[in-house]
Amino acid sequence: MGLGAEPAKNCPLCPRLAAYRAQNAQAEPGWFNGPAPSFGDPNATLLIVGLAPGRTGANRTGRPFTGDYAGDLLYGTLLKLGLAQGEYRADPGDGLQLKGCMITNAVRCAPPENKPTPAEIAQCRPFLEAQIGALPCLKAFLALGSIAHDSVLRAHGVKPSAAKFGHEAVFTLPSGAALVSSYHCSRYNTQTGRLTTVMFESAMAKAKAFAGA
Repeated sequence: MGLGAEPAKNCPLCPRLAAYRAQNAQAEPGWFNGPAPSFGDPNATLLIVGLAPGRTGANRTGRPFTGDYAGDLLYGTLLKLGLAQGEYRADPGDGLQLKGCMITNAVRCAPPENKPTPAEIAQCRPFLEAQIGALPCLKAFLALGSIAHDSVLRAHGVKPSAAKFGHEAVFTLPSGAALVSSYHCSRYNTQTGRLTTVMFESAMAKAKAFAGA
């Protein structure tokens, strides 16, 4: 499709998501209200792939996982493992920097109820493919949730049936990079006990080890 790694601010490819963006922009004109761009180190050896921006998270702030609970756990873990430096204050102006890693999403625009459709996931995949292609040092991926897991596989021409999603499951992609999967660091998963801080730190540490970051 010849797309770059970042969608245009007014990307029209998914009509439902574009309409939801416009609805949010009308209600909250001071928010970012656009496809959330990737964030991190251009020489990253680790790419962290989430699901989609949260309405009051990246859709509001313009930086992945910034401004919602999932970001507290994600960035806190990155700082603990030495993959980030500075202080995370849930604000894209906080000066936080990532070291050896980058964060992106399988779907770049906030979907209603945090649920993109299969067609929207497929429509946005070329941006993920372009982002992967723009990171020549990649050695590993950390997929947050099954949709991110499947999107990384499909971006490498692999059918999801070839590598079942599971927490801390590891799959070697055709490029030789490792795909490590984790339950998504959402408030729902942590509040229900499906994902603990220790579990999340373990999955990220495994991805970091494969990345050599």
